[in-house]
Amino acid sequence: MAKDHTADAAPPVPAALDLLAIGRVGVDIYPNQIGVDLADVESFGKYVGGTAANVTVAVARYGHRSALISKVGADSFGDYVIRDLAGLYNVDTEFIGRYGDLPTPVTFCAIKPPEDFPLSFYRTPSAPDMKITPEEVAAPALAGAVETARIFWTTGTGLSQEPIRSAQLTALRRRRAAKAPSARHTVFDLDYRPMFWPDPDTAHAFIAAALKYHNVVVGNQTECAIAVGPGAPDEQADRLLAAGAELAVVKMGSAGVLGKTATERVVVAPVPVKTVNGLGAGDAFGGALSHGLLEGWPLARTLLFANAAGAYVASQIACSAAMPDQTAVAQLLAAQRH
Repeated sequence: MAKDHTADAAPPVPAALDLLAIGRVGVDIYPNQIGVDLADVESFGKYVGGTAANVTVAVARYGHRSALISKVGADSFGDYVIRDLAGLYNVDTEFIGRYGDLPTPVTFCAIKPPEDFPLSFYRTPSAPDMKITPEEVAAPALAGAVETARIFWTTGTGLSQEPIRSAQLTALRRRRAAKAPSARHTVFDLDYRPMFWPDPDTAHAFIAAALKYHNVVVGNQTECAIAVGPGAPDEQADRLLAAGAELAVVKMGSAGVLGKTATERVVVAPVPVKTVNGLGAGDAFGGALSHGLLEGWPLARTLLFANAAGAYVASQIACSAAMPDQTAVAQLLAAQRH
């Protein structure tokens, strides 16, 4: 009788993730009263937050498979984050670890539309999501996910402290070396937050050095100035392309957004809405940009869709909980045409 080799067969290789992000996750504590100082707020809502987490939620809302590399504390807020990411938002939480020496971070915000949204970060002296190590991202399961994900999403904030800085760079080097056919896009959300850095020069040094690992770079003009220096949006986009990007996306505020490749230049105007809370708009833009990249849309369509997704979330109080699906974005765009 022939020997059954079924038990000796290698385990099946998991399908590549559509998007894998590395970076911040925590709890957003946002007021239910609009237009008042935090001292005068009477009640708050609780939401999953953090740039990287919000992007994974946004991408999952479009029907893609997303996952997050991060850490939370060994506390009830950590339980909440993992529970809601997995159960409510359909984000893969396999790569979210626990760090018992620090609490899950919380972020308070006063909501004073249209432009005043002061943040209070409770991340001192650090946060669990900054404690991801190079050894962890080099472990076989996680390394395989990094190397094969269709989009790997990183942030400038992820370079601001150790050990996540070395972990993020380790992941980027492994991904570049693996050259997996599925690994089409490595996106750099410049995400410059001065409170996380000792000074702008240090931020520039690490962010500029990381540009070469990414083929898509996204940031507003202030963030682009940290990466490649001040200048007009076209000048900044050209410098990002010269640094290795295939697509440079420069957010220009009320002037819209500029997308530039070696052969194409697209400017898309903002989608006007009544702003309630502008804090989640950038993450919604990032998730929608990723959706367009995954779907292979033309640049103009992708940027128009991303602008509308950002506007949609800016018209809501929450960030993660407000991320739209494709139907909601399409309805907003249709309403603008009438």
